[in-house]
Amino acid sequence: MSDKNNTIFGIYPVKEALSSNVIFDKVFIQKGIDSDKIEGLIKDLEKANVTINIVPFEKLNRLTRGNHQGIVAVTSPVAFHSLESVVEKTLESNKTPLFLILDQITDVRNFGAILRTAECTGVDAVIIQKSGGAPVSGDTVKTSAGAIFKIPICKVDHIKDAIFYLQGSGISTIAATEKTDSEVYSLDLKKPLAIVMGSEGKGVSKSVLTLVDERASLPLLGEINSLNVSVACGAFLYEVVRQRL
Repeated sequence: MSDKNNTIFGIYPVKEALSSNVIFDKVFIQKGIDSDKIEGLIKDLEKANVTINIVPFEKLNRLTRGNHQGIVAVTSPVAFHSLESVVEKTLESNKTPLFLILDQITDVRNFGAILRTAECTGVDAVIIQKSGGAPVSGDTVKTSAGAIFKIPICKVDHIKDAIFYLQGSGISTIAATEKTDSEVYSLDLKKPLAIVMGSEGKGVSKSVLTLVDERASLPLLGEINSLNVSVACGAFLYEVVRQRL
């Protein structure tokens, strides 16, 4: 069965959706559940490269009020793109590459707003991790004002692997972080570039910060020491636009 908010719950409905080539964003499975049918379904989901999250029973109850039988799937309104194919296509074009990496952005409204800004500033693709981030859902469509249909979204197993791949393809990586004395306005953003934006609470993770080529901050002139991540992302992206015009 399904809810209005693009969730499918129950063993047979999820299985039927999988066989019907429905695009899954994530599948949540109850921790510790003992079911041969679910074990078989997990194998099928893994073969289809679907992201699986093992979660407490209470999490599933928050996702749906229906009889979920220990499994809830969240469907996606868009198909995901291969990072390799998007990078290759972008490098073959005449424009200077610009990618956006989202390191565990969890709020769907921030995610949607970032997609909208990314589309408006000519970002070639948005890269997200398979687990830990905001769902790609109907709410994302709404908050992105439809931009989700116009910009490729690439799902990767690990953000670090995406950074290594981009660097190996000649694309510099810059992390947006307050943990630096370099302001974004002092950096050269005209080169092939990928900007990394961190989560709402923790920012860019420490392991990612050690890998990027550069770090950049925004000047904060008031008493509050941080910006909303979607606002900060907009400031970074429009500085790229300003330098490249």
